[in-house]
Amino acid sequence: MVEDDVMVRQTVSMLLSDNGYRVSAACNGFDALLRLQEEVPDVMVTDLNMPEMSGFELLSVVRRRFPSIVAIATSAAYSSASVPPGVIADAFYAKGKVSSGTLLEIITAAIKKGPLGHDRTTAPVWIPRNGRDHNGKPYVVLTCTECLRSFPFTVAHEPTAEVLKTQCIYCPHEVSYIIDFSRGLSSPLKRAAWKAQFLEAQSASRIPGTTPSETLPQRLAQIAKEMAKPVKATSAKRNDRYNR
Repeated sequence: MVEDDVMVRQTVSMLLSDNGYRVSAACNGFDALLRLQEEVPDVMVTDLNMPEMSGFELLSVVRRRFPSIVAIATSAAYSSASVPPGVIADAFYAKGKVSSGTLLEIITAAIKKGPLGHDRTTAPVWIPRNGRDHNGKPYVVLTCTECLRSFPFTVAHEPTAEVLKTQCIYCPHEVSYIIDFSRGLSSPLKRAAWKAQFLEAQSASRIPGTTPSETLPQRLAQIAKEMAKPVKATSAKRNDRYNR
């Protein structure tokens, strides 16, 4: 489970753990890659909008280096249940649009299908907006995936989730890219609203593994205490995968 929001990470990890999965949690893409050096999981559930290394970039590395992992992307920036363009994942969970129970169904279905053969696929380059040039026009800096040279160019339109292409100015290669659109579609306010909705839904339906008298905050406090203990990295395998 790769998620930069602590509360969401603990809640989803708890949900998966209470439904028979062994869970290892990471706070961003770099953290996840470090954990993958210790053990390769069967399933990776990762957010897309994260600091340090986005889920777009993480999935691109995972597809090339760990093609056997079933990869599931999550984000509140998309409303469709289908895998968004440019996201190299086997399935997608739209945060805030469907219930947490749907996430479990998505994971189960993805495990049955297995990885969809993205091992030779390269994700579009995910680039931040760099500000404005001396003429006041917004611009970005893109690194060519072929010759590895970087070059700036102006962007007149508002960034969206659309996968774009541009010709490298140094070589004949055409680079696919996505400009960071998260500030418009997945703002801190929208993320906070989704988190409140997600946690409220968990509390209302009582997460499996809690007792009738146990509240969500109490359960989260227990999970946080357990996660603080030093443990070896584990994989997201079902303990009873061969019995169900």
